[in-house]
Amino acid sequence: MLDGVLFVCQANMCRSPMAEFIARRLLAGLPVEATSAGTDAVDGAAMHPYAVQVAAAAGADVTAFRTRRLRPEHLTAADLVLTATRRQRSACTALAPAALGRTFTLHQFARLAVAAAPAGTTGDSPVRTAVAAAVRARGRLQPAAPGADDLWDPIGGSPADFRRCAEEIERSIRPVFALIATAA
Repeated sequence: MLDGVLFVCQANMCRSPMAEFIARRLLAGLPVEATSAGTDAVDGAAMHPYAVQVAAAAGADVTAFRTRRLRPEHLTAADLVLTATRRQRSACTALAPAALGRTFTLHQFARLAVAAAPAGTTGDSPVRTAVAAAVRARGRLQPAAPGADDLWDPIGGSPADFRRCAEEIERSIRPVFALIATAA
């Protein structure tokens, strides 16, 4: 059974699907599956055209992608939930309180992953082991400024804005998956 990382944004049209496809590329070779959903998504819609351009330019096949509305079972099935904003993190934990200990904003978890000691192998799943290592690192970090945990939404922006958002997502995902790789 694969570990699951769930990316969550508002509509599941831009940030979370870009994160899903970036993660799939970076996870190659690890027993981890990346998925995405949106707190206010309409099931079955297509990705934003600019997000499609960004994902396709990185080699992703997005033809089968359709948005999906976040449901409690998505949260309970995920080993790690990474949200675009603090508001979405709150929505996730309200929808599935049991997911609280493994739900973070992407930026928050990236900071924790950088500060964490290598996760090592524990016999548990690599993602759960990485989450435990990141949680242990929490006490070594100063609190972030209120807006530092939110990933800017490129909706309404240019293709360049979507590329910048994807670059920011990738910068944040890299330390997360580096930590997971130490536990695999």
